[in-house]
Amino acid sequence: MIVPLNIPVHEFFNDEELVAFSIANPELSVERDEHGQLFINMTPTFALSSSNNSELITELGIWNRKYKAGKVLESNGGYFLPDSSMRVPDVAWIKLERWNALSTAEKKSFPHLAPDFIIELKSETDSLADLQSKMDKWIKNGVKLAWLICTDNQITYIYEPGKEVVSVTFEETLSGGAVLSEFSVRLSDILEY
Repeated sequence: MIVPLNIPVHEFFNDEELVAFSIANPELSVERDEHGQLFINMTPTFALSSSNNSELITELGIWNRKYKAGKVLESNGGYFLPDSSMRVPDVAWIKLERWNALSTAEKKSFPHLAPDFIIELKSETDSLADLQSKMDKWIKNGVKLAWLICTDNQITYIYEPGKEVVSVTFEETLSGGAVLSEFSVRLSDILEY
């Protein structure tokens, strides 16, 4: 469950303060929306969601190791986005040229960039409407391809800039398209639901 956090004496955390807050509270998963509202994930991931997330990261990692096209990042990596939010996807991928352009200091913090590809895996406690809104914001902030994976109905919603959202079943093959060249996966082969 994602819970809004209100700090009465501190209306808005700037980027540096948000990093300091996150370092001081490593047990919390913190996000900030474009209005400055902080959100704390209060529920640890259930075993099935954690397993499924690992399978997604593994599948993308195997492809990435073969093509050496970028960096795969897991669900604790946050990103400062152009709309001033700081978001944390379940899986992210950053093209190698963009990764290499980051300074060491940026790599050791929350970089100011939108990943090229992200995955959000809906858990039992997530609201589909909230996740769909979050996906729209990922795309508006520069993500080139985003998948919202819902195990409860075995549907993946595919988001791309300038295109209508497409939904595919877990039995269909997902393609990485132009963003993840040669990457494809059939979720029914790797996920448990």
